[in-house]
Amino acid sequence: MSQNQIASQSGRWWLGTMGVFLIVAGSFFAWRMWLSYKEAQITRQWLEIPCRILSSAVVSERPTPHSDPAHRVAVRYEYEVNGVKHSSMRVRKVEAAPTLHLEDARQKQQKYPPGSEQVCFVNPAAPDEAVLEHASRAALYSIWFPLLFVLGGCGMLLGAFRQEKKPVQSTSCSA
Repeated sequence: MSQNQIASQSGRWWLGTMGVFLIVAGSFFAWRMWLSYKEAQITRQWLEIPCRILSSAVVSERPTPHSDPAHRVAVRYEYEVNGVKHSSMRVRKVEAAPTLHLEDARQKQQKYPPGSEQVCFVNPAAPDEAVLEHASRAALYSIWFPLLFVLGGCGMLLGAFRQEKKPVQSTSCSA
């Protein structure tokens, strides 16, 4: 094998390996986004039931002694299913992380003033489980991005292992 053939074969294996890596990574992130979307869909199947806000407050805490305070909204509400009263403190199925911005937390807290009537979404299979807000379905709208990596990886694999065409030797006649 000539030096050129060895370099060409090494380059093909490198390109093929990178293609496989991109396919695996893109597939993993697309799968995670799909699971996030499916999780966001769950509460949209739940019962829409009126509820009353019992209390809402902004809770501030310091994760470490020297860190800035983090703020989150604590809401407690009650609702009734089949004549049985239930209460919950969940705003979303998966709670958002606390924010460092007090104004953001206050703004969210103002959506749920104590004594107000709201709508909550209740799991029909487990009436103790309820939320005030659905999770975002944004993951589905963004799933195209990791799929571009899968597509690019497939292109790299095809490019790496397609048969190289040998140049046609032309013979010239000299008179």
